[in-house]
Amino acid sequence: MGYKNMYVEDFALRLSRLRVKKGVSARDMSISIGQNPGYINNIETGKNAPSLEGIHYICDYFGITPAEFFETDSVNPVKINEILKDMKNLTDDQLDAIAVIIKNFKKK
Repeated sequence: MGYKNMYVEDFALRLSRLRVKKGVSARDMSISIGQNPGYINNIETGKNAPSLEGIHYICDYFGITPAEFFETDSVNPVKINEILKDMKNLTDDQLDAIAVIIKNFKKK
């Protein structure tokens, strides 16, 4: 399998996982980003690959950067961004408490 096919498959899988986590159909997502109703389905099935502009539309839809989209170690970058936004107004003591909780989760 060539590099291009691997890229398309990885992109399609990541897109599908993020879309399902968001709870939206491929058709609704396509329409929401101003594309034809089959646009996202065609990407997810490997029929088409998005342009660079299309990648940006997709990332904007999820509220993430292209770097976050391609960071496949991050299972839910959308949720992480929401949490980070909420944490910006917390006190040092609150952030310390959250850090302890996160470290405890990592141990399990």
